[in-house]
Amino acid sequence: MATHNQKIHGIIHTASTAAAGVGAGLAQIPGSDATVLAGIQTTMIVAIGHEYGVPVAQAAAADLLLTFTATMVGRWISQLLVGWIPGLGNVINATTAAGLTEAVGWAADAYFSEEVSCAQ
Repeated sequence: MATHNQKIHGIIHTASTAAAGVGAGLAQIPGSDATVLAGIQTTMIVAIGHEYGVPVAQAAAADLLLTFTATMVGRWISQLLVGWIPGLGNVINATTAAGLTEAVGWAADAYFSEEVSCAQ
C-alpha cells in the first residue's frame, strides 16, 4: 500500500505529466493551454487537500492556484518568446508547463502540511 508521501508524489507527477502533454500539444497557439492547465492544477490541489484530509472546494482550489501561480508570468513570457516555434516551442512549453505544475503541487503540499500541523 502506498504511503502518504508516495500518494502526494504520484498526484503531483501525474498532473505534471498531463500538463506537459497539454503544453506540448498546444504550443503554437499562445494562451490556448491556460484553461486546461488551470483545470489540471486545480484538480491536483483538490486531490492533495484530500490526501491531507482537508476538504477543498473547486473555488477554494482555484483561489489557492491563483496564489501559487505568480510563476505563470514566466510561462507566459517563454511561450510568447519561443512557444510558436515548431519543435522547440513544443519542448519548451511542455517543460515549462510540467515544471510550473510541479512547483504548484509542492507549494500546495507545503500549504496543506502546514494547515494540518497548525490544526493539531
